Amino acid sequence: MTTIADVLAPMRFPNGVTAKNALWLAPLTNLQSDPDGTLSTAEERWLLRRAEGGFGVVETCAAFVSQDGKAWPGQLGIDRDAFLPRLRELADGLLALGALGIVQLFHGGARSPAAVSGSEPWSATAIAEAASGLERARAASEDDILRTIDAFRDAAVRAHQAGFSGVEVHGAHGYVLCQFLSATLNTRDDRWGGAPLENRARFLREVVRAIRKAVPDTFLVGVRLSPENYAALTGLDLDESAQVAAWLAADGVDFVHASLWDHHQPARKYPGENPYERLRRAVPGPIPIVAAGQFWTPEEVAHWSS
Repeated sequence: MTTIADVLAPMRFPNGVTAKNALWLAPLTNLQSDPDGTLSTAEERWLLRRAEGGFGVVETCAAFVSQDGKAWPGQLGIDRDAFLPRLRELADGLLALGALGIVQLFHGGARSPAAVSGSEPWSATAIAEAASGLERARAASEDDILRTIDAFRDAAVRAHQAGFSGVEVHGAHGYVLCQFLSATLNTRDDRWGGAPLENRARFLREVVRAIRKAVPDTFLVGVRLSPENYAALTGLDLDESAQVAAWLAADGVDFVHASLWDHHQPARKYPGENPYERLRRAVPGPIPIVAAGQFWTPEEVAHWSS
């Protein structure tokens, strides 16, 4: 049984990077960056306060990797070098306070409204009618997918250049990589989708592989996953999510982040256990499984830590 003292002890990743503790600030989107995506003083100060409060790892909000993937006004950007000076200030500040800084890399796909991104949304397959929070969207072309893989890679390189300790690829919550993972949203008939999970997971895995090749081994690379359907999020199966997590571990991720929404709730597919437990069994022991979802007390954190 993990104790509170264990949670507060240093946490070592497989690549040798160590956080001062296992307390991890999940990415929280506050819509307070500048209109073009530049890190604002308010957002910077908010994150630094979390480090001052003792978190061993502090994640940024979702940062768009390309303009067509921007989903909200006031969203942080990392799609251009012009953002580097302000990002460096944040990275330096987090390290000075003893926290590892992680940038969450994001593309909204069908959840990137044209009014925000400036271009027509796209997804795994065409969405003819707005539903489940998704705009009308065209089906992605091969070029859309390949250039977005490059965009994630380039954004990770920028995060490394800025001095952050790592990145997290947002593969959860119904955004573009999750749209491709979904069996209901991705009905393509090419190598990027359809019934085979290998095809639906290819986009995410190629993003991770591209990033892993472009940054040093000492730079953390992780992925956030939604293990199962939640609310309007459909097409996700817990066993498939566990398999994807195992593949990502083989591809070289340093952590997997399970977005549980509410860790008190059992798995929908297996009511006798928590989704976290399925992911933990699927991923080799040295690779941390980060969990987020209504953790409010030290005892709750200790119970689910591994």
